Amino acid sequence: MNKHARFLRNSDLKVNHNYLIIVVLFVICVILQGCATASKKDDPDLDPVDPHEKVNRASYDLTDRVDRLIFEPVVNVYIDYVPNAAQRSIGNFYDNLSYPNVVLNDFLQGKVRQGLQDSLRFFVNSSVGLFGLFDMATHMGLQKHDEDFGQTLGVWGVNPGSYLFIPFLGPSSERDVSGIPVSIFTNVLFYASLAVGAYFTAPLTILGAIDKRARLSGPMRVRDEAALDPYLFVREASLQQREFLIYDGNPPLDLYYEPFQDNPFEKDPIKQKKNQK
Repeated sequence: MNKHARFLRNSDLKVNHNYLIIVVLFVICVILQGCATASKKDDPDLDPVDPHEKVNRASYDLTDRVDRLIFEPVVNVYIDYVPNAAQRSIGNFYDNLSYPNVVLNDFLQGKVRQGLQDSLRFFVNSSVGLFGLFDMATHMGLQKHDEDFGQTLGVWGVNPGSYLFIPFLGPSSERDVSGIPVSIFTNVLFYASLAVGAYFTAPLTILGAIDKRARLSGPMRVRDEAALDPYLFVREASLQQREFLIYDGNPPLDLYYEPFQDNPFEKDPIKQKKNQK
């Protein structure tokens, strides 16, 4: 019996480490591809935001095919047959499990007051909210925040680097990819797996993946219906969302107009007159 339990725990560790292995292998591929394209920096056709587009597109296509073949049918059943109230509680549960990551990055970004509020939010939802199933903290005025280590590095002034699409994990960047292991090690489910083993946490991990995919069903439907190039749609939406989060919803205006276009908010009256002519 002890050997069986030990085997399950070891297998659970392997499952948790698979995320890191995927990230490491992908980054190695990107580095190799980057070395191959280093001599093409002067190529006007090479997008400076996405110089690894060939690798990223292959990663996106693989992820999309697996999603349509496996995840989408399961998620459609989940959305159709699981009551909305139950879906909301499941989402609250997984948000609460990962909330220590928000608390940690609050303090790393120097948001001490927000960090204390988020710590209290985690405590309230974990206790009064029955392990996070019910978002009691919001009703008490403790609002939910969205912080991660990639945002923290952005606040510290680290350049985002090139865009990356991690297989099965989604959009990221050379800066934000470092937040993946941090998010894993700050998730309560990771430590629960060490304590009780895979026989308990593996089903929770699978349900968490289904819940996350279900939340993306709306945006993915918009992508399929409106985007001429789904890859570009996902890339641009992801980059804009990251900037929005890093600046806490108040990004500078120069992020939203082309560098060779006149700023529509230009206050120089002389330049405004020239523009009107």
